[in-house]
Amino acid sequence: MIVISFAKTNREMDARFIELAVEKYSNMLFRICITILQSREDAEDAVQDTFIKYMTEAPEFKSNEHEKAWLIRVATNISKNLNRFKLRHNSLCLDEIEEIGISDEDSGVFEAIMSLPAKYKIVMDLHYIEGYTASEIAEITGVNADAVRKRLQTGREKLKKELERRGFDEL
Repeated sequence: MIVISFAKTNREMDARFIELAVEKYSNMLFRICITILQSREDAEDAVQDTFIKYMTEAPEFKSNEHEKAWLIRVATNISKNLNRFKLRHNSLCLDEIEEIGISDEDSGVFEAIMSLPAKYKIVMDLHYIEGYTASEIAEITGVNADAVRKRLQTGREKLKKELERRGFDEL
């Protein structure tokens, strides 16, 4: 594991580190943002704002995981703020699902997840797609670990009902 230490001059990071971070994390951050925002354009804005904040305010990271968690937290907060304070598009164009890395066979499940309330979508995305534990999600999102576990449980129940409603036999 390579630990990157960023030397900042005038609060600006070396362009190589920024480019590496964008290449490494942009797809993941986009998936998280689109899960929350349900709008390609808003998700792109949130990812862009996340990397702007990364360039101007990022602390020194102890590890790659620390860097990744920081980026996820910032992207999540920016997305939540966009949901709160901006008019946004109400739905995701389903033709774009494949473009964000969702296969045709998984698109029905993805659509069902997108229909869940935001507080369930983000924890389910981080747990089932990104592979984080409830404790890690709690740290990233600033929500109590017990609340994360409860949201996962409730989210699974809501997802199961939604999938049954949509005619999925095997879950």
